[in-house]
Amino acid sequence: MAKYVPDILSRRWVIVSPQRVSRPGHGPKKQVCPLCPGNEKMTPPEVLRFGEGEKDQKGWKVRVVPNKYPITDLHEVIVHTPFHDKAIEDLPLPQIELIFKAYRHRYNFHRKTGQVLIFCNHGEHAGASLKHPHSQLVVIPSQINLDTVSREPLNNVVDENNFFHVYCPDFSQWPYEVWIAPKKVGGVFGDLTDEEINDLASIIQKIIRKLRKIYDEHHLSNLPFGYNYYIYPKENWYVRVIPRFVQRAGFELGTGLYVNVIDPLEASLELKGVDGKMAKVLTKLKKY
Repeated sequence: MAKYVPDILSRRWVIVSPQRVSRPGHGPKKQVCPLCPGNEKMTPPEVLRFGEGEKDQKGWKVRVVPNKYPITDLHEVIVHTPFHDKAIEDLPLPQIELIFKAYRHRYNFHRKTGQVLIFCNHGEHAGASLKHPHSQLVVIPSQINLDTVSREPLNNVVDENNFFHVYCPDFSQWPYEVWIAPKKVGGVFGDLTDEEINDLASIIQKIIRKLRKIYDEHHLSNLPFGYNYYIYPKENWYVRVIPRFVQRAGFELGTGLYVNVIDPLEASLELKGVDGKMAKVLTKLKKY
């Protein structure tokens, strides 16, 4: 059982979850992957699958199982694909649509139980303990105050489609941080239609591909490209994508203040494909 410990002064909470210490790390390269097809018996029994085949057998396209090492009492793993090395930016679009339909299904299954947070850690330095592409879902009791940023105003727009805006908020805490917000204000993620999910799948893949290109061009780290994203669990929802271009250190940990080394306006212009010199000119113009 997870234990929730409050800090009365700050109204923040800590989850004490000793079972997490046993989760797999990045061990030998030949370590058997429990999320690959053929290893279904290495996970708890699945709670959802899209694709063919019998329960807990091969043939699935997307698979959802309880987490063996949960943070909270309700914690699930959404396995994106049978392919061990194909991240969201590498998958065919219909597969990403299935992933987001699995998100919607599990969100709606749990939405009356508590606050449903869906998140993805891609890459070791983004917190992933398994290389196989996957997301996670946790349910947090409704009385727990989440220190999660509400939707930021629409500034520095990068892209849009029928249902969504993509932008870099002025409040961005990370370099090249990107938000995807529905044009329809209000509502929760679980209320999305199939048509909206298709639009969301398309635009999140597009933006992650752009972020990976920027990461590769700037040679910002020796580590492979990594990122986190999460879906805001409450009304007026959004998707926040955080590429791991930098690591946090003592100043941020000691003060709670984030240092963003890239102006969100310049980030948005670069993501649009605007030339770097022109981006700096436009940044200066915005100040006047």
